[in-house]
Amino acid sequence: MTDLRMIAIPTKVAELVRSTMKSPGYGHPAHKELASGYGPCRHCLKTFHVGQEERILFTYDPFHDLAPYPLPGPVFIHAKQCVRHNQSDGFPEDLHSHPLTLVAYGEDRAVRGKEYVRGSEVEGAAQRLLSDSQVQYLHVRDTQAGCYDLRIERNQAGS
Repeated sequence: MTDLRMIAIPTKVAELVRSTMKSPGYGHPAHKELASGYGPCRHCLKTFHVGQEERILFTYDPFHDLAPYPLPGPVFIHAKQCVRHNQSDGFPEDLHSHPLTLVAYGEDRAVRGKEYVRGSEVEGAAQRLLSDSQVQYLHVRDTQAGCYDLRIERNQAGS
């Protein structure tokens, strides 16, 4: 059992986007297309099968309920229903082959550190960054595109 939690976007958000085809909190139109890139889906945290699966692009604020000022950006989810990544299942296997950036955030969204990682380096780097007591959570971002993939938090006892 890992002492890290991998936080995908909530199922409620994915369902809302699929049903309304609008970005939650913003009302911007969402866009459905055949996958032309690997993604990942921010709900199940699996990569897309390029040219085979439909995905929905929408505006999402990964700081919602975490920091007072929004910082929205584009994210994708599967157009068809998928199962949310279980927080305690460890780092998503599909993302191990992609260059990623871990950004450590403290109070008021202050950046406390950053590491560029790939593959087996992810969990060790996350542990190092979270060993700073002033770090509250990490964002995992695609290093090439810069977009948000998921959040990593410490696993709290009893959660």
